[in-house]
Amino acid sequence: MRQNIRQRPPAVAADDKSRRSRLDHERIEKVVNLLEETDNVELKLTVPDSDRASTISALDMDPLDAQLRQVVFFDTPDLRLDRAGIVIRARRIPNGGDVVVKLRPIEPDDLPGKLRRSHNFTIEVDAMPGTCVCSGSLKSAVDNSDVKKVLAGKRSIHKLFEPEQRALYEEHAPKGLDLDSLTALGPITVTKLKLSPPELRTPIVAELWFYPDGSRVLELSTKCAPDKTFTVLEHTRTFLLQHGISLTGEQQTKTRKALEYFARLHSDGRKSARKAS
Repeated sequence: MRQNIRQRPPAVAADDKSRRSRLDHERIEKVVNLLEETDNVELKLTVPDSDRASTISALDMDPLDAQLRQVVFFDTPDLRLDRAGIVIRARRIPNGGDVVVKLRPIEPDDLPGKLRRSHNFTIEVDAMPGTCVCSGSLKSAVDNSDVKKVLAGKRSIHKLFEPEQRALYEEHAPKGLDLDSLTALGPITVTKLKLSPPELRTPIVAELWFYPDGSRVLELSTKCAPDKTFTVLEHTRTFLLQHGISLTGEQQTKTRKALEYFARLHSDGRKSARKAS
């Protein structure tokens, strides 16, 4: 007669569960430590293409309320700066644009005191489902017309940046790669819409990035003080789920996607030019 024996789960399964629990604990501990050193936190969610229309409808986004802006990144065609953890960006925004030199990922304790004390420098944690990254940004205002001149090749890239930004770039950029040797990757048109649902204490920002090939990326985000992170995260998560917005779609950063897209576009353009010649 066959015995009904309840088998124990393999020991490796228990070990694997313990390992995952330990990794989750270490990840949470790392985030908590980062929050103690950061200036603000931005919670982000990339909305899958299949859910974009329903999300726009669920959050009652009115395009007439959106702000139009233009974004351009500067890097080499093979993205050497990106690999070195440096982002160079300019934005044209109504009533005045800005430029930024961003380092990521960073360890706040490794930054020099002079940089930390600069009123133009901020440390921010960007958190997306399943991941987070700490970055440091040195930002300054810029005239929209100057960015336009750079894009038209009528002005040098380095002239967009303040001396402290150029110094930070030179300190971290690969040797021999000056600002004026970089390639403009973009620009890309972006609409930014600020939503203030009564259920939430912090507004939600919706950014829709329009690529030249017709593709789009919709990102939802909200900013908060470090000590409010977990409260805002839970409230925002509940709000989005109640509105039928999935939190399990594939995540991607706007910057990385834009860099890879325009680098590929630049490479394809050069190949076409060589064939034509």
